[in-house]
Parts: sequence; C-alpha cells; structure tokens
Amino acid sequence: MITILFTVSTVEGGRAAWLEDMVVHPDWRRRGIGRHLLNHALAEVKMAGGTRITLLTDCKNRQAMRFYSRAGFVRSAMVPFRLSL
Repeated sequence: MITILFTVSTVEGGRAAWLEDMVVHPDWRRRGIGRHLLNHALAEVKMAGGTRITLLTDCKNRQAMRFYSRAGFVRSAMVPFRLSL
C-alpha cells in the first residue's frame, strides 16, 4: 500500500508530493513489491506535474532508509518538527 499526497511548493513554484505511507506486509517483502509500488508512485507524480517527492521515515528504520537511498532519495537538510494535539 502506498499513499501520495499532493501539495504546492511555493519555493519551486509547482506541484510537489509527499509519500505519506508505504507498507508491504512482512511476509511479502524482498520480492520487488516495494520497488514496483514506489516506481508506480513516482511515475504518477511525474505525470501529475510533480516537481519533487518528499518522505519521512523513522530514524531507527535502517531497512527503509537503505531502500529509499537505493531508489535515489537523499537526506534533506530540512528538520522535521511535530506537535501532538
């Protein structure tokens, strides 16, 4: 399962996307399903005129960080902040 949210980048002056959720059941991992989902999502963002895609992952989730790095994602200089309500 993958969820993409679209927004507007005021810095880049165009559409941008957030990869909000990406989940592959543990029993189905390491079969290329995640790569297929991500490639499909990236293609959809490009077709919709997206200028970039951003995601957050837990700093302890090394497996996810390796996956996204291999897909070409790089660490951002931006620092996330959160306020729980």
